[in-house]
Formats: sequence, structure tokens, C-alpha cells
Amino acid sequence: RGVYGRLGHGDTRQRLHPKKVEAFAGRRVVAVSAGALHSITITAGGAVFAWGRGDLGCLGHGEDLSDQLLPKKIEAWVRD
Repeated sequence: RGVYGRLGHGDTRQRLHPKKVEAFAGRRVVAVSAGALHSITITAGGAVFAWGRGDLGCLGHGEDLSDQLLPKKIEAWVRD
């Protein structure tokens, strides 16, 4: 189910078959954690992305508590 955008495809539609998350095209994802309402990934370069249900700050995007339909980089984790 794609409620809250938790699948990362830019919409809330249900998918019956696995589909590549296009936001990571050209990036190497080294870790994924998929929760009931949101997901988080880490890329080989150390960037951390989160998407899905955003209320209560569970995605780590600061004051932006909106649902994220696409993976969004968590700026607090950006390496210098």
C-alpha cells in the first residue's frame, strides 16, 4: 500500500509488484529501513533520505511535518 507516499514513488497508489524507487537512479543505496508508515535509506555517499508519513516529526525534516511522497534528504545528516 502506498498510503502517505511510503513507497517513494511520488503518489499514494497501491503497487501489486515491486518497483524501483526512481529517486535513487544513479545512487548506490547501502541500507534501507521500512516502517509501517515511512522508510529511510542511506546511500554509499552517506546521505540519509526519508519519506512517507511526516506528522510528529518522524521523518527528521525539522519543522516540515508534511507527508513526503518522494525520498527527501535529511539535511541534519548532510556530510560536509
